[in-house]
Amino acid sequence: MKSIAISGSPRENVGKRDAKELRYSGKVPAVLYGGKEQVHFAVEAPSLRDLVYTPEVNFAELEIAGKKIKAVLKEIQFHPLTEQILHVDFLQLFDDKKVTMEIPVKLTGTSPGVKMGGKLVQKLRKLKVNALPKDMPQYVEVSLEPLEVGKSTRVRDLNPEGYTITNVGEDTIVSVIMSRALKQAEQEANKK
Repeated sequence: MKSIAISGSPRENVGKRDAKELRYSGKVPAVLYGGKEQVHFAVEAPSLRDLVYTPEVNFAELEIAGKKIKAVLKEIQFHPLTEQILHVDFLQLFDDKKVTMEIPVKLTGTSPGVKMGGKLVQKLRKLKVNALPKDMPQYVEVSLEPLEVGKSTRVRDLNPEGYTITNVGEDTIVSVIMSRALKQAEQEANKK
């Protein structure tokens, strides 16, 4: 999985007033937890762009006061009107400790059901994956090849290697349903 470098500066004061001053100067207050103690720091707002505004999931390589820390974005707070980033939470990663992340689903191949006129419906766009950081996939690949009309792929149908999917096994990821045109054609064929 890719890592995005983000440079931050430690914060001495943590409070509402100081956070507002940081935001006014173009920075975003942030916190790193999961280690021995929480680390409060500030980052430049544009440096978060590649981490936040993307459909991909990436690790963050934080540099705070000369110290490099591998982390993952855990939570983001946005302003309700301007959608400006107000606060960011990071979770520190350790090589020997598993972490759970939401990983995007990548559909591959073409479905025979869609070729016959069926409609492809994707129910889940992300799956919860539990793995060591080194085994975390960039995406979970789901093949459309076995999907006929009326069939679906569920979480239990996947065979992940090196990681565990924690969603309920009965959850449908993608299915091919009968389109209206196909239903009408079938009804007309039955009438004859």
